[in-house]
Amino acid sequence: MTLMTGDEKHSSSATSTLDVLWVLYSQILNIDANNPEDPARDRFLLSKGHGPMAYYAVLAARGFIPVEALPTFAQYDSILGKHPDSQLVPGVEIGSGSLGHGLPIATGVANGLKARKSDSRVFCLVGDAESNEGSGHEAIAMAGRLNLSNLTAIVIDNKSDATTWPGGISSRFAVEGWSTSDVDGRDHGAIQEALVTPHNDRPHVVVALVEPKG
Repeated sequence: MTLMTGDEKHSSSATSTLDVLWVLYSQILNIDANNPEDPARDRFLLSKGHGPMAYYAVLAARGFIPVEALPTFAQYDSILGKHPDSQLVPGVEIGSGSLGHGLPIATGVANGLKARKSDSRVFCLVGDAESNEGSGHEAIAMAGRLNLSNLTAIVIDNKSDATTWPGGISSRFAVEGWSTSDVDGRDHGAIQEALVTPHNDRPHVVVALVEPKG
């Protein structure tokens, strides 16, 4: 086995998320590149902050950032850092990179929107190993108990998690009252169908299996 450099690790993480991100931004999210701070928008939170290259590419394709900015990734003075910065990149809701933060924040955002009786939805993408962070377990439990039907988590299962749950990753969410779907993380039709699955009165998780290369 050859150890990857930092950039190669980011590249591998990014490629596992590309299909889900594209389906979200092209078919699911109610968000306008011309008004990315619209209070009525859906919220997308990238918790898997080690894979922003695919995220930037999708944001560029959807008009949030100029395509010309993509080659500047990780360069000095570029807005496109190795972890996305919500203060620099239009359309980015949170600065992420420290694993385990996104789902707890998404739970809070969803609860706040619910309290305001907003129709906006919250989607959060996390990694399979990241979902084992203690903060993630607490968010899974809290979201289930709050019946956050406006919250959808997407777990990218690329087999980087060294632990196993009986019944798979989705069972960890199911025991806390979440609705669950398991899909091929490269099948755009299946991803879209899973993301629009009705889940009245409870949060929903989509576990997207992406087989690791090699």
